[in-house]
Amino acid sequence: MDKIIIKNILARGIIGIHEWEREKKQDILINLELLTKIRQAETPDDIDYCVDYSIMTKKVIFIAENAKRLTLEALAEDIAQACLEDIRVLKTTVRVEKPGAVRFSESVGVEVERSRKLA
Repeated sequence: MDKIIIKNILARGIIGIHEWEREKKQDILINLELLTKIRQAETPDDIDYCVDYSIMTKKVIFIAENAKRLTLEALAEDIAQACLEDIRVLKTTVRVEKPGAVRFSESVGVEVERSRKLA
């Protein structure tokens, strides 16, 4: 398989369990790995076989900015399932982080790995 990497997508959304976290948008940092079979294409430039990075990034930002989840785990799951909606994505790893969420740390985060369910 081939891997597409989209790094450090920055979104601002409601995430967290505390009342103050539910009132003000916070930074959310997202990293994606999308496993696909790029080599299926007759030529490497055949865009019909490629994941559109821009569309995927916009979809992920929309989810992060509108989901209003309590946990990073739930948000990561939402994003992973959205990535798998593209039939070219066979497997995804999604990392979601909240910069500055815990004192004395750069960020806290969660990483999930999900695969397409084959019928």
